[in-house]
Amino acid sequence: GSNVLEETCLTRSLVGALVSYKILQKLDFGVCRLSLSVPLDMNYSGVMCLKNARIATSYPHLLKRYFDEKGISFKPFVLNGSVEVAHNSGLADAICDLVSTGATLEANGLREVETIYHSRACLISREEESMDVEKKKVIHKLLNRIQGVIKARESKYIMLHIKKNKLNKITDLLKGAEQPTILELSGNKSKVALHMVSSETV
Repeated sequence: GSNVLEETCLTRSLVGALVSYKILQKLDFGVCRLSLSVPLDMNYSGVMCLKNARIATSYPHLLKRYFDEKGISFKPFVLNGSVEVAHNSGLADAICDLVSTGATLEANGLREVETIYHSRACLISREEESMDVEKKKVIHKLLNRIQGVIKARESKYIMLHIKKNKLNKITDLLKGAEQPTILELSGNKSKVALHMVSSETV
């Protein structure tokens, strides 16, 4: 996910290491968010409530960036997995973890209060300057296929019979459409069959 990429980039930057990869394509699955969550019984009125709090997370650098932007100090407690149990175990005052539905938080007596990063699955690559020609070709071929699948999912194939004098109105309504195919109808001179691919939601 892009959250892992961003955390890795921040980690490498802090130690002066080269960040030599990039996002080629964001994908339409693995959608989640990195959020701050607090106990259900906490009287939370804003992020300042977490000043100097101990916060458990698997993403310490993303969390630090968020709090630095707010000018608020906190105490990070790094856990690799099962972050949601940190509060009930007495290890932390709050947590910062990935959230999809929120069911796991609720099961552990927590509630989501702040979103600090939106994430989804993505295709990443090293910078092209560090790759040979054959690897570049394979990556470009893979990327084209993925983008083709995404475009196909978003497209609709439309077929209808329509009066000839209404053609312009229909094509104007479907701004994301390619030029339509127009076919004459047997025995009906006033109408035509229209076939078109549209990326509009219809």
